[in-house]
Amino acid sequence: MKKEVEIAELKAEIRQLRQQNQWLLEQLKLARRQRFGSRSEKYHELANGQMSLFESEGIAGKEEATVEEYKEIGPYRRRRAGHVGTARLPEGLPVEIVEHELPFEERRCRECGGVLHTMGREVREELKLIPARAVILRHIRHSYACRNCERHGEYVPVVRAAMPKPVIKGSFASPETIAHIAYEKYVMGSPLYRQEQDWRRKGIILSRQAMSGWLLRTAEDWLSPVYEAMKVRLFGYDVLHADETAVQVLREPGRRAQSKSWLWMYRTGCGASNGIVVYEYQPGRKMGYAKAFLKNYRGYLHTDGYEGYHDLPGDIAVVGCWAHVRRRFDEAAKVIPAPARMNSPPMEGLRRIGALYKLEEEYRKLPEDGNYKARLAERQKRSKPLVQAFFEWCRAQHALPKSHFG
Repeated sequence: MKKEVEIAELKAEIRQLRQQNQWLLEQLKLARRQRFGSRSEKYHELANGQMSLFESEGIAGKEEATVEEYKEIGPYRRRRAGHVGTARLPEGLPVEIVEHELPFEERRCRECGGVLHTMGREVREELKLIPARAVILRHIRHSYACRNCERHGEYVPVVRAAMPKPVIKGSFASPETIAHIAYEKYVMGSPLYRQEQDWRRKGIILSRQAMSGWLLRTAEDWLSPVYEAMKVRLFGYDVLHADETAVQVLREPGRRAQSKSWLWMYRTGCGASNGIVVYEYQPGRKMGYAKAFLKNYRGYLHTDGYEGYHDLPGDIAVVGCWAHVRRRFDEAAKVIPAPARMNSPPMEGLRRIGALYKLEEEYRKLPEDGNYKARLAERQKRSKPLVQAFFEWCRAQHALPKSHFG
């Protein structure tokens, strides 16, 4: 009896070790593919007669799940903004014309001495860049008094001309200078010490401490009210997106330089007439930060798979991201050997998600209105059965919990 118990324990241990070994092999394959392989999540049809990625037996008997909906399962790709491919001159810039003509004394024919006339013009265009020019803007405020009152009156009224207040009291910083410093630092990624060197090369002594103080004071006095107004407008939308990313802050009081801080992002969706993106810095990733920020919000919040978002109040409906779901099926498929990959359960999951992607491509052609009524109606009619069938299929699968597919 004791021997049978030992054999059973050994078999259980062997099964556990096999599962662990399988999981480690999957991790190794995926890590090697991520390091050395292609990062594309797109699969192509095989040409050797094997079952195509785009063929399926249908989904749970739904009529909407036709083979046509599986033809293209392209991966989610972020659009590259502003990419034009080749260099070209932009339209709308002012044009400065430079005429290249012969001097009057040279406009004589070499053969007969007659006067030459213009017979044609050759045009060539260049992009001319005018470097930034620093000037001192000296404000002179005039005061006015009455001569007659000065001579004969007991009281002399003084009238002063209007003059704009400085952006920072007691400083010679102008709005243009502060905007330039902020643009170089936050848009072009030029730190203040490099800007300090650039100012010095132009003959202007401007320390990084002064520039840092200007940026902080401007943010407190001028940008904070704009930030608060953006938050109020942000919470007026029914659908928001949220995400968080780790950042490193050097010389933060009371924290090591290696400590992780987090930048939380909240933004409007594609239905917003005016897009709003709001960032909030926090020293950690606790869900309490999102709860405090969203305390006045009621609506849908679109996030990734971070579990902390599901602890938000009930007035906020958390909705998931299909691109993140699809990526996990893609990772599970890539660790399967190529011969068995096309008929594997992870690939079936990709097919089903691809059908939803295909429908979304069609919905983009629908006329957009404020409430997206046309798109909602199509999703209820065509997408909802596919989503329901997808989750029914997921619940029917059997996989090791710690595997990629599991």
